Amino acid sequence: MKSNVWQDRNNWTHIDWELDGVTAKMLDWFWSNMEKGDSLWHPDQHMDFGWFVSPEEAGGPIGSIHIAPQKWSDGKMLKIYIRMEDFERVPAAMREVIKYDHCVIVAGISLTGIKVQRDDPAFGYRIHQWQKSDAGVIGMSSGIEVARNEADNGLIWAKHATEEVSNWEIFLPRLYELYKVIKNPRISRYYSFKVEGKGEAARYTDLKVGGDRTKSE
Repeated sequence: MKSNVWQDRNNWTHIDWELDGVTAKMLDWFWSNMEKGDSLWHPDQHMDFGWFVSPEEAGGPIGSIHIAPQKWSDGKMLKIYIRMEDFERVPAAMREVIKYDHCVIVAGISLTGIKVQRDDPAFGYRIHQWQKSDAGVIGMSSGIEVARNEADNGLIWAKHATEEVSNWEIFLPRLYELYKVIKNPRISRYYSFKVEGKGEAARYTDLKVGGDRTKSE
């Protein structure tokens, strides 16, 4: 994996990355089935995984909320509730970073799990985007804080997120291949996170269950 961490003038933190042997469709599948790969995504710092609002309950990935207890390099234990967002729900200025043709935006809505509501406001956003490259995929992950806009906080997240992204290269191709035998979409979901347009104009093209997972990208 190749990666580079940088921050812009807003103290937003970005990770440019390249993965060999990983396809855009594999990443679509990962975000459709997070409960299957979350522990592998960061074996040292991810402590558990659960759904507060499952994709089935939400009617698709948008609006689903997962619970992701984890401990980062600063030693703090977090119980993060993370909601997958529609682009139109995210402030326009944050959507300006979208430049690749697949994208997921998630919002952190709680660090404790106390009195969580489905429509709670976000305290921060993570934007993960990617597209096909000659060897696999290129992408960028961005950490954008709303409640705390401090450079150091972003760099702590970036260390954790860079390790997550590098682990995709290790486990995702094999996990994806194993689940090809599952044809039941209730067990192995597939949503396409492909987008058209860039920046504020970006929109999902076909965010629904279905598609041929075995077709090459």
